[in-house]
Amino acid sequence: MMNRRERENMITFISRMRGLQEQKLMVMTDAEVEHIYEATYREHEHTE
Repeated sequence: MMNRRERENMITFISRMRGLQEQKLMVMTDAEVEHIYEATYREHEHTE
């Protein structure tokens, strides 16, 4: 289980990189946020 700060950081990163609204991400489960974060991070890693 992730802590609150970690979740906030993930949501901020996802919203900046994918252009998603933070409000939509805040209602998702930790597992959903983590899945989207990991996919977004991998995409970002490969584009640099």
